[in-house]
Amino acid sequence: MTARRIFRLTGTDVISFLQGLVTNDVAELEQGLVYAALLTPQGKYIADFFLTRDEDGGILLDVDETLADMLFKRLTMYKLRADVEIADSGFNLQRGTSDRPHNALSDPRHPDLGWRAYSAAPESDDGTDWDAIRVANCIPETGIELTGDSFILEAGFETLHGVDFRKGCYVGQEVTARMKHKTTLRKGLRIVSVDGSVPVGSEITADGKPVGTLFTQSGGKAIAYLRIDRAGANMVANGVSVRLS
Repeated sequence: MTARRIFRLTGTDVISFLQGLVTNDVAELEQGLVYAALLTPQGKYIADFFLTRDEDGGILLDVDETLADMLFKRLTMYKLRADVEIADSGFNLQRGTSDRPHNALSDPRHPDLGWRAYSAAPESDDGTDWDAIRVANCIPETGIELTGDSFILEAGFETLHGVDFRKGCYVGQEVTARMKHKTTLRKGLRIVSVDGSVPVGSEITADGKPVGTLFTQSGGKAIAYLRIDRAGANMVANGVSVRLS
């Protein structure tokens, strides 16, 4: 389990502030966890995170530790004169797929990802094989499948309930909407079968031509980023056979 940072956002403008920035509808916070991302104006991924209300009306933001300082600076830059305060919450993430605690919230990306909870208790999980779940359901992970070169629709954010096409504008919205409504995606994440262990980030080729990149692997399957029109027979990565599942 990778380390997480839990920020707390407060202030009279916090909802409108987030609504103008993130890919999902923060009005849905009343329903539980919201999965969302912050994008560049060109529509590329900056960070993905979870948002939820706390008992005192503030908003908790759960982000990968490796992105936390950068995200804090970005949000601070965007808030300008808005009445928004961003601080460490003092909470940690507890996560699992069984023995659900009373304060647990369902992970909105997929039912198999179980629950997430936030408290002052130490960060923990219940030993779930998260990579196996992610590979089985083609769920990208921060810093592995999700990088600064990612477009969220190619990473499956629509299936993961991480983007709302009915809400108002947000940073990167125009490019994301165009990809949804005016183009056919030519690249994206797919589940593949792989005949052996391959270093994460290995290039996939077919007949000597680049096809994509191989990422997380588990149980003979893997998540791959593929150029769809070239994906098919004769794919290899680091000398190992790769096949569409």
